[in-house]
Amino acid sequence: MSCDSDSFLFESDLENDDSYTYLSDNDNVMDLKREETKTSLEIQAHCLENQQLQEMQNEIVNSIASILGLTFDICRALLRGYYWDRERVIETVMDSPSKAYKVSSIENMLISSQVKFATKKKFLCDVCYNDARNQKTLTLQCGHEFCLDCHKAYYEQSISEGNTKKILCPGSCRTLVQDETLGKVVSPVLFSKFLKLQDDYFVDSNKNIKWCPFPDCKYALKYEATTSLSSIVPSVFCKSGHGFCFSCDLEEHMPCLCGYAKAWLKKAQDDSETSNWIISHTKVCPKCKAPIEKNGGCNRIVCGKCHFEFCWICMKSWSVHGYKGGCNAFKEVIGDKVLKSRANLEKYLHYHTRYANHIQSSKLDQKLYARTEENMEELQRTSSLSWIEVQFLKEAFNTLVKCRSILKWTYAFAYYLKGGNQKALFEDNQRDFEFATEALSGLLEENFEPKGLSQLKQNIQDKAKYVSQRREILLTLILQGYNDSIWEYTVNL
Repeated sequence: MSCDSDSFLFESDLENDDSYTYLSDNDNVMDLKREETKTSLEIQAHCLENQQLQEMQNEIVNSIASILGLTFDICRALLRGYYWDRERVIETVMDSPSKAYKVSSIENMLISSQVKFATKKKFLCDVCYNDARNQKTLTLQCGHEFCLDCHKAYYEQSISEGNTKKILCPGSCRTLVQDETLGKVVSPVLFSKFLKLQDDYFVDSNKNIKWCPFPDCKYALKYEATTSLSSIVPSVFCKSGHGFCFSCDLEEHMPCLCGYAKAWLKKAQDDSETSNWIISHTKVCPKCKAPIEKNGGCNRIVCGKCHFEFCWICMKSWSVHGYKGGCNAFKEVIGDKVLKSRANLEKYLHYHTRYANHIQSSKLDQKLYARTEENMEELQRTSSLSWIEVQFLKEAFNTLVKCRSILKWTYAFAYYLKGGNQKALFEDNQRDFEFATEALSGLLEENFEPKGLSQLKQNIQDKAKYVSQRREILLTLILQGYNDSIWEYTVNL
């Protein structure tokens, strides 16, 4: 295979690069903390909270009001009636105002009548037929008057059922009940829920805004569309660090396009019994045959019985494999149909085993970090390092977790790629990225003893920066392939 040597960047190149800054033991981690930059395949998205979403809604309402000369409440109702489509509201009101008012249920909001709260000595409610003396009543702009208890019960039921678009008069006129009226009738808790439902409706009506799909996350993300989402990998991250695909709402699947990520997950689900047996099958030491259980993220395994070192994935001796031996590529079989059929299964298992391994390693890395947090507290007590200075461990783990996710999906990406020079170039960079990631994982699994701590800290910080460099090199290569349409697939989706 021939390739441009400039496409590769080795650790020695980074070590000799003046622009590559190493962190010394005396550096303040918080001062030197790199603000997480976007990778080549991430898109520009703004993280929004509820207050910012409400400010966006108010800004749109005010812009409509200034053009149409209508009140804030009426313009807000129009926008909700037309799914927050600003241009459509302006066009419809200009062409057929009566139609726009009817669709938005605001015909009676245009008259001068006001919402009235009162206490009546004699009153018969047409809903519950209660004629008790001194009843509290509410009259809407449409003129319908019912007891306050019926209004409250009706509105609270509507909100509890998730009515997001509009709540109408309990009578037969279908007049919109204004937000201000709802706020005076229902409990503060339910009114807050109503406002949250309106935020949900606003987000759902806007194709460029989505809620973070992670449970209990309060953030939404706004994407300023500059290109088709089907031709890129639109990975976004909220302020809580949650990553997901803006196009398909799956977990972050960089560098796979959405179609191939969905196809891979479906195939993994369809073939789950076969793949799960392979993955969960007990492995034995290739030298002494003692059963081995992987309890850390790094793939460098040491047999507890004979101390033989080997790679967990390909089972080769570590003296031959090392961090630069490589077992990421798959050798295609050409020729006999029976052999080809068997090779297809072996090909899938090759990629899925490595995909699943990074999932498992990530889980083990997370468990390791939980133990490392205790080490961080211990380091503060037994060494001269402050709380800020031990945060290098957290930063390194964050880098490791993100790289595991990308590596996991590179195997799904590679599964669908046709063989050739371009795939070989990708696999070379994938291998180097994986080596660096495994080396970082290995460093983080070392014991943190006061003696030699300074050098270990230096090694971890430097390796984490190098891993980030390798990640960016790989993703830049893939992005360039997308832009130049050089990637050829075994299946076109």
